[in-house]
Amino acid sequence: MVGVSNGQQRGIAGAGPEGADIQHVFATFHVAGQLFGVPVTRVQDILTPNVIARVPLGPAEVRGLINQRGRIVTVIDMHVRLALACAESGRGVCVTVDSDGELYTLLVDSVGDVVDLPGSAREAPPPTLDPSWADLSDGVFRMGDELLVALDVTRLLDIRRKN
Repeated sequence: MVGVSNGQQRGIAGAGPEGADIQHVFATFHVAGQLFGVPVTRVQDILTPNVIARVPLGPAEVRGLINQRGRIVTVIDMHVRLALACAESGRGVCVTVDSDGELYTLLVDSVGDVVDLPGSAREAPPPTLDPSWADLSDGVFRMGDELLVALDVTRLLDIRRKN
């Protein structure tokens, strides 16, 4: 067991019945008012882009490219990827994630907190959840009056999956 600063114990993956002891740690963000999260271990950086260079004839989900500390990073527009209304301002925050050594950045409306949730709080996506979101989701967590949709980064970045 690994100690956590608040005195609670954090379970090790695979411990306990059906993963009930596993802690899920997410970096959260909002897109069109909905709360989403990705595993914090996949997040590399959070930034506000200065310039996003368009990719001619690129998929709709690809907003463009940015230069992030000398690396060219693909920007995924989460409004388009999740079939949500586009942001009115056109600005946003980028959450950069790693996928098999490649960096991608998710353009979102705002970044929330890092949350640590018990595995026992994870629920299957409800039947009323949009089917395309359910396909990209690893489950949902109730957080007060909000529903956190936990996204699977690998499936999210597979832009051949249409929502």
